[in-house]
Amino acid sequence: MTTPEQYDAIVIGSGQGGTPLSTALAAAGMHTALIERKHVGGTCVNEGCTPTKTIVVSGRVAYLARRAADYGVHTGPISIDLRKVRERKRNIVDKFRNGVQSRIEKAANLELIFGDAKFTGPKTVEVRSKDAVQRSLSAKYIFINAGTRASRPRLDGLDDVPALDNASIMELDTVPDHLLILGGGYIGLEFGQLFRRFGSRVTIIQSAGQLLTREDPDIAGEVGKILQQDGVEVLLKARAIHVRQVDRSIQLEVQQHGHSTTLAGSHLLVATGRTPNSDTLSLAAAGIKTNGRGFIEVNDRLETTASAVYALGDIKGGPAFTHISYDDFRIIRANLLEKKNASTNNRQVPYTVFIDPQLGRVGLTETEARAQKRNIRVAKLPMTSVARALEVDETRGFMKAIVDGETKQILGAAILGIEGGEIMSALEIAMMGKLPYTALRDATFAHPTLTESLNNLFMAMDSSK
Repeated sequence: MTTPEQYDAIVIGSGQGGTPLSTALAAAGMHTALIERKHVGGTCVNEGCTPTKTIVVSGRVAYLARRAADYGVHTGPISIDLRKVRERKRNIVDKFRNGVQSRIEKAANLELIFGDAKFTGPKTVEVRSKDAVQRSLSAKYIFINAGTRASRPRLDGLDDVPALDNASIMELDTVPDHLLILGGGYIGLEFGQLFRRFGSRVTIIQSAGQLLTREDPDIAGEVGKILQQDGVEVLLKARAIHVRQVDRSIQLEVQQHGHSTTLAGSHLLVATGRTPNSDTLSLAAAGIKTNGRGFIEVNDRLETTASAVYALGDIKGGPAFTHISYDDFRIIRANLLEKKNASTNNRQVPYTVFIDPQLGRVGLTETEARAQKRNIRVAKLPMTSVARALEVDETRGFMKAIVDGETKQILGAAILGIEGGEIMSALEIAMMGKLPYTALRDATFAHPTLTESLNNLFMAMDSSK
């Protein structure tokens, strides 16, 4: 048996939680090993936020170019150079990734190790590199930030079809003629609208009765209308039951309302969820428990069922957002290095769906608040009543806020509109400061800005008494 190399801390995965945690531990004087299987930066930098939002911008430019005449600007025919779009995406990803790796490699007390990791005991980890070199590491503290990957649904014939996922679809060099999308969540909607704007015919197949199943029905319904306005075909309560390839066509059999139809597409995107990368880590060897879906079980301090082993980011389940992964890092840093008592309890989970217009969300939905039998009031304002939206001719969507009927505190908000994520963030700040909605109703905001519309949002609620 090889004697394990000794470290103070081992971090498995260089995502948005693992990377800053490894550098913080090293800066605190702990001899730290950061193990990464493929690329530093995690899903966000390599296959998630950075590349997708970079490409979404190209889609918006195409959309605005086609609308140029609405603003009195006349342009020629619009064409999409997907190789150039991909090149721009790759360049930005490389810049972000290389910057992160450079900072890691320059950090004192920190060793970056590329390879596949798995537990061989409660405090030991085996790392096997691509060239089959094997190392055994041991540490007092171990942190798991190994993330998730695209799920593969149980669909007859799927293994025989060249299906795309969130990563591979961004490597296409030609625009699909007809893109079929399984799944009506964040990933499916963002890519669906994007490729429609690039010129593809797009069909979204959603098994549930609405898109974005975690949102209120009115929000999800409005999102569906916006996508359909853009020319995206949306099939709700539709279940894919078989897929096959015939020549260059992907034939997808779909059952909807008791009837079966076959859709013919050039490409198929599978966007039906995420699977945790826990199945290769041999967690049982360390006494680390997972739930029925494979996500690592943690408490509110991100401690696993094994002593001094923590999990952070997407692999522990819960909200799968970069900012949540980073906040997980801050909780561990506060408790371990600063001797504080930080917790995941009661933290806000804001997020933005980067369709266009954006959907910014924070706090309780109306559905959740009513399920809790809260005394609430609901403020709604169409974007057609927002001066700034009218001026820039971007009036799709509406604003919605949930307010406690007694305390006047803002409990949650959904902003489906131009820069919806930014307006949502302003409401989140008000929630953090425990401001009553009347403070925003009566505030003096600069004119004409989108934030100024918060005056009207809450005045509309008062006028509806």
